[in-house]
Amino acid sequence: MDFDFPSDDDPRRIELRSWLAEHPSPTSAELHEAGLLVPHWPRPWGVEADPIHQLIIDEELKAAGVKETSVSTNPIGVGWAAPTILLAGSDWQKERFLPKIFSGEEQWCQLFSEPDSGSDLASLSTRAVRDGDEYIINGSKIWSSGAHHSEYGILIARTDPDVPKHKGISYFIIPMDIPGLTLSPIIDMTTAHSFNQTFFDDVRLPAKYLVGQEGDGWRLAKVTLANERVSLSSSGSLWGSGPSAGDLLNLVRNNGGSSDPVMRQRLANLFIESEVLRLNRLRTLSARLNGRTPGAEASVQKIMGDEHGQHVMELAKDLVGTSGMLTGSGPAGEIPRRSQRGATEVNFPRGEGSQFPEVDPLWHYGWLFAPALTLGGGTFAVQRNIVAELVLGLPRDIHGDAGMTWSEFRTRKDPS
Repeated sequence: MDFDFPSDDDPRRIELRSWLAEHPSPTSAELHEAGLLVPHWPRPWGVEADPIHQLIIDEELKAAGVKETSVSTNPIGVGWAAPTILLAGSDWQKERFLPKIFSGEEQWCQLFSEPDSGSDLASLSTRAVRDGDEYIINGSKIWSSGAHHSEYGILIARTDPDVPKHKGISYFIIPMDIPGLTLSPIIDMTTAHSFNQTFFDDVRLPAKYLVGQEGDGWRLAKVTLANERVSLSSSGSLWGSGPSAGDLLNLVRNNGGSSDPVMRQRLANLFIESEVLRLNRLRTLSARLNGRTPGAEASVQKIMGDEHGQHVMELAKDLVGTSGMLTGSGPAGEIPRRSQRGATEVNFPRGEGSQFPEVDPLWHYGWLFAPALTLGGGTFAVQRNIVAELVLGLPRDIHGDAGMTWSEFRTRKDPS
């Protein structure tokens, strides 16, 4: 690692502190107007901040207690839709959608995954057929997070079935209240309604909602990977949310430690894992700050982090013995406020409403949610394939559909 944090008297810190003194509880709209929501963006959206400047902004906003902004409450809008619209959207799309994405006035969801595509997203079968000034859309999407309270979605659909599967995909903005679009809720075992299945039945979408050119959707779907903001990422065990290994270890210390040698070894291993992940995050940050694209350290972070999150939640339950089987159980004690937020909505009661009032409900919620960590956002198997092929240079998997059009691939896959 090779970087120094900017000093406390850095002029950029002083300027930002002055602005925060004038805006002690800034709204997302005010932060956006000041260019602080996406500071790495060009003006007028950002301030063209280099990586060091981005760290300054990140630290100063946290120090001032600025927590919930549209970056955290509208992550698909800010993190996925907005960069793509900036890159390839029409002037009308930029003027219409970007301001309300950043102000938080309009929520967005992602409509990418499909029931029959598995981990091979490029084989998607939702069709968008051009009909004059409209596209007629038919198909379905699954795991549509937050679609039930979103005004707009980003949709990738197949516009040309007669080219290889990656080539015939296009990228659309779609209003979630458009006729022919319906949602079916998916309730997971944490009791949260965070996901949905989305159905398109002869949806007529005006062509002005196409982003970029037809057939360029696969490239645009990956834009966000190159547009990631530099920040000091959270150590929360549930994709950056929820309690961390450090939170768990602090509770164990506060409750008198453990005399069981096997449990002590598991706690030590958990600390080692968390420290390796922390140092690896700093290696990735160091690469970004020095103008390098993170390499192997970024590729292994998701694999390590997801399995580590499962280890944290499993150990939290094992610490309390057989009572760990009961709803709401876990290690007693208060966890920091920053850790009291799950990756999805948390419906388990807190305090006197729980049969374990001294236990934060995030432990039971996290234990139920943890199996999803190694599935969502690319399964553990897919992630290992990426590391094997792109980092270790091992031979690539043989793809039987190489050189085939999507139609040919589908015919072979389903001869009926």
